[in-house]
Amino acid sequence: MLKNIEVTQDLLDYIYNHTQPLHQTQKDILTHNKTLGDIQRMQISEVQGYFLQLIIKINNVKNCLEIGTFTGFSAITMALALPNGGKVTTLDYDEKIVHIARNFFKEGNLDNKIETVISPALETLKKFSQERRKFDLIFIDADKGNYKNYYELCLNLINKKALIIFDNVLWHGDVFKKNVTDKQTNIMREFNKYIKDDNRVEKIILPIGDGLTICRKL
Repeated sequence: MLKNIEVTQDLLDYIYNHTQPLHQTQKDILTHNKTLGDIQRMQISEVQGYFLQLIIKINNVKNCLEIGTFTGFSAITMALALPNGGKVTTLDYDEKIVHIARNFFKEGNLDNKIETVISPALETLKKFSQERRKFDLIFIDADKGNYKNYYELCLNLINKKALIIFDNVLWHGDVFKKNVTDKQTNIMREFNKYIKDDNRVEKIILPIGDGLTICRKL
């Protein structure tokens, strides 16, 4: 049986050095986030960013929805992969953090491709559903306790064959450790089982970054 190699920081550095370079604004966000202390963990990894871009290009995605903006790295990453006329709509309730993200969007001349909505995401998703809005790809990286609720609402916002992608589903690698029983880890375990048992989508967990679940609507 083949085994996966151990992904060390040295190996990641090698990967980054042999991959398409980041856009300058992506680099600026990474530099900024390093000043934020522990909350910088809310940012997706560079590898996850490259993967999202590839998914967008392969699937000819034109309209993305993001739940959880943080300082804008993932939104900018997706926007860079979109064709002319493509759009990312990103949702967050924290006006202060969205202000930072918007500044980066302007710096990268991508504010014309990115719409920011400051509101509780569940309310916005219900509004989008009433408006019958549809997206080609939805990326969810927000409060884990609402992952199931986001998922159910987002299924109404995509057509068949469209994708919903969740971050942090391996939760620092703790989800399989029986001796780890804290609330957040259990939330992710329950969510992963919920997706596994749902026959409305094809699904796979990829061990990229903190774990990505890819759901394709049937």
